[in-house]
Amino acid sequence: MKDTAIFAGGCFWCMVKPFDSLPGIEKVVSGFTGGHVPNPSYQEVTTGATGHTEAVEITFDPALISYDELVSIYWQQTDPTDAFGQFADRGDSYRPVIFYNSEEQKDIAERSKANLQASGRFEGPIVTSIEPAEPFYPAEEYHQDFYKKNAAHYNAYSEGSGRAGFIRKTWL
Repeated sequence: MKDTAIFAGGCFWCMVKPFDSLPGIEKVVSGFTGGHVPNPSYQEVTTGATGHTEAVEITFDPALISYDELVSIYWQQTDPTDAFGQFADRGDSYRPVIFYNSEEQKDIAERSKANLQASGRFEGPIVTSIEPAEPFYPAEEYHQDFYKKNAAHYNAYSEGSGRAGFIRKTWL
């Protein structure tokens, strides 16, 4: 039986690759969630008027990879102390959020967040939101698997935005 996880952590391009090739991951889709406009376009979301956040929807097999493992991987892709975007991406459409699909996912996410706060890894508070999932709308096709289709641009963006350096410094 398959399940889904929805995570927002800044630019959705950067949130696909860390999950894409893991055992038990069926697919990772870039898209939008949390807003009030049905089926928004990327152009609409970038205006900030839709209320949506860029996110990824991960379809996974819980027998092969747990939701808890996915949440742990999620933390290592974001700066959980920055509620106003991620790295060079600023604003509500880039805010860090774990969108839960069940009470079990909510409990796992909240426990994981508390453990991360207690770990002392970060000086500031962990401000990533944990919110109920809302409808998820896939982004246009050119956004899907961006790291594969546009590897040079993706790699330059990941480095230039500060994300890659932050991950190396904080997690590796």
